[in-house]
Amino acid sequence: MDDFVCTTLTEWGLSELIEKFKDEEIDLESLLCLDDQEIAKLIPKTGPRSKFKDKLKSLRVLPSTSDTTDNEHKILSDVRKIMTDVHNGICQKDNTRLNAFLRDKIEVLEKDKRELIGVFGKTGAGKSTLINAIIGEENLLPSASGSACTSAMIKVEADMKNQKYEAEIDFITKEDWREELWTFDKFFKDISDLKNRDDGDDDDVYREKLSALYGEGWKDKSPDELMDKKYFKEIPEFLRSEKKMLTCKSAAELSEILIKYTRIEEDERCYWPLVKCVTVKVPNKKLLQHVTLIDLPGNGDCNKARDGMWKELIARCSTVWIVTEMNRAASEIEAWEILESVCGLMGNGGQCQQIHFICTKSDEIGVLKPCSTDEIRVIRKNKNEKAKKRKHFEQDRLTVFIVSSKQFLLRTQQEEQQDDDNEIPKLQEFLRELNVCHSENLAYVSGAYGILSLIEGARSGQVTGRNGEVCTDLEESMKHQFDQIRKPIEDAYEAFEKCLSEGVKKSEDSCKNTLHTLYPRGKKAGSAFHKTLKCVVVNNGVHKTVKKKQINLNAMLASSLTDCIDEEFKKTFPNGKRCDPFNGVISEFSLHTEKLIKKYEDLKLQLTFLKTEENKIKTELHNIIRDKKKTIYSSLTESIKNSMQQCYDTAAQFKGEGSLNKMKQTIENHVRDSKNTMFETAKAVMLTQLNELKDTILKKLEETMQKSIKLSLSSVDGTLPDVTEELKMVNKYNTYLMASIVETSLMR
Repeated sequence: MDDFVCTTLTEWGLSELIEKFKDEEIDLESLLCLDDQEIAKLIPKTGPRSKFKDKLKSLRVLPSTSDTTDNEHKILSDVRKIMTDVHNGICQKDNTRLNAFLRDKIEVLEKDKRELIGVFGKTGAGKSTLINAIIGEENLLPSASGSACTSAMIKVEADMKNQKYEAEIDFITKEDWREELWTFDKFFKDISDLKNRDDGDDDDVYREKLSALYGEGWKDKSPDELMDKKYFKEIPEFLRSEKKMLTCKSAAELSEILIKYTRIEEDERCYWPLVKCVTVKVPNKKLLQHVTLIDLPGNGDCNKARDGMWKELIARCSTVWIVTEMNRAASEIEAWEILESVCGLMGNGGQCQQIHFICTKSDEIGVLKPCSTDEIRVIRKNKNEKAKKRKHFEQDRLTVFIVSSKQFLLRTQQEEQQDDDNEIPKLQEFLRELNVCHSENLAYVSGAYGILSLIEGARSGQVTGRNGEVCTDLEESMKHQFDQIRKPIEDAYEAFEKCLSEGVKKSEDSCKNTLHTLYPRGKKAGSAFHKTLKCVVVNNGVHKTVKKKQINLNAMLASSLTDCIDEEFKKTFPNGKRCDPFNGVISEFSLHTEKLIKKYEDLKLQLTFLKTEENKIKTELHNIIRDKKKTIYSSLTESIKNSMQQCYDTAAQFKGEGSLNKMKQTIENHVRDSKNTMFETAKAVMLTQLNELKDTILKKLEETMQKSIKLSLSSVDGTLPDVTEELKMVNKYNTYLMASIVETSLMR
């Protein structure tokens, strides 16, 4: 039986039924399903049975599903207004500990959680058109034409308070760009000393950036000259380290302006090399109210700021869309290469819960021709078979959609019914489900209910010796719960220590072969590879070639370590919605306040507050674990990079003839001499971070709950507002939202 049923029965004045309902294992879902015969069996006496049925009837009165979202918005609006008034009603001058505590609790209630969806795909796959079609804005993001392609990261989200189309352009810093210019300058000087140099294309990444911003004039300019203010007249915000804001009346107008900030366009001056990220805000788009779509380049960037944000955004995506053209879907290689290159960031190193493989252009160019059922079946089977073979992927987390964005937009304009073969409506429904943030709405309302309960309990209650008794009971319960939490975390530590020890041994044995896989053979091993290796060492072990395939020497060296922990990590820190970290030990934490309410009826309101605080801290701890686990997983590669840094710095100094062999020899010597400590250090760093996570969890839980217990059960030495009516209203809303979650899950 869940806590909601216990609390509800107590509020209905039927606490004597709790043990009976507990014996029958009745939770909220089964409570709503009880029929008359089952109720009669549970409650033989007419009086309490009639009372129970009347209360249950009011609990079951839920609006139609189509109205659910609007009702929740109204509830949130009402509760926010109530809590604003209550906050203002708590005397600001009366700065007692309880009053300050209550004001702080109200202020931290508001949190707008957004679900992030990362959209990947090669140039021409139809990412921009797909996003436009799904959100119903045909002209918002320009589609690729010719050699033009999206270069900057673009976030698309809703603005429910504004009627205009806006864009927020976040630039890298002047210092970042200056450092990048000096890197480019040194690189070009070094390769100019080579004899018999091939026209390799790795340096095209650098040339592309410089030509986009400066035209061809950069070739005879020094880095200092290229920082002259005259080059940035149109973007003074860059020089002032500010964000540039654009406001337009239409999507088409905004799209036209954004081209120079987001896309690679031949023979046009563009500012995308200086752009870290662009956030596009669309007015009144309910589909994106709590969802952000992110158009992401396939790999990272040599600029630290852009690459850092790229990695951060991928790690925060709860869903990833891989977009490929329908006519290539069965044999597409690049889409899978993109997916594999980021799987560590979004899987164990992130929070991705599902992958959607979206096949676009299901109609031939300009001709409506949906795929046959057999074609769709082959594609889905192909994707699922590939998913099985790849670590980080689970078959039930990958779904294939067949769409035609142009066809959907055309038929929307003609107001005709969509073909069943076009699955854009299914993607829209997926977004709608993400927007119905039952849990987030409930967290706010439940938190408000707890705060109001404490205010009312403290205002009207009497401090007696029973306060000391309940404090003792709560502290004993906490002590027991801490032991229950500590054990699984320590078990996980031991499991990782074992896996990492195996990984260290494998890394030491295989690191020489790993380096050999970095070096190409034959013609490609000449000066063209010299430039590639030069880029690798200059950029601290990482380089993205012009063909968009990333080389990450640090990840290659760390691969045996990550391979050995992947399964254990996925089990310890699962990304699934119904799976909790450390085998659910945080979710199981409970002070059993429902039992204490039966024992200390006069302190019911204070104990109700503690129950909501318990739920809040568990959510907060889950968020801490989710964010910290990303750092823990990436620590292996990051530690290897730190161990290799001196080697990279040394290798980057070589230039002219013979420098390729000198760079290779420097790397090989460093790995050979450091392998006995480098991998052990990476292991130690990860284990230290795991231990720190354990300490953070226990400390945060103890400090938060002890403070809440102490203040909620202490004497009131100030004045508090009367919130009797507000408490009744929010209690009603809280009950409705909890029942609404169950109803929605039953309908699915």
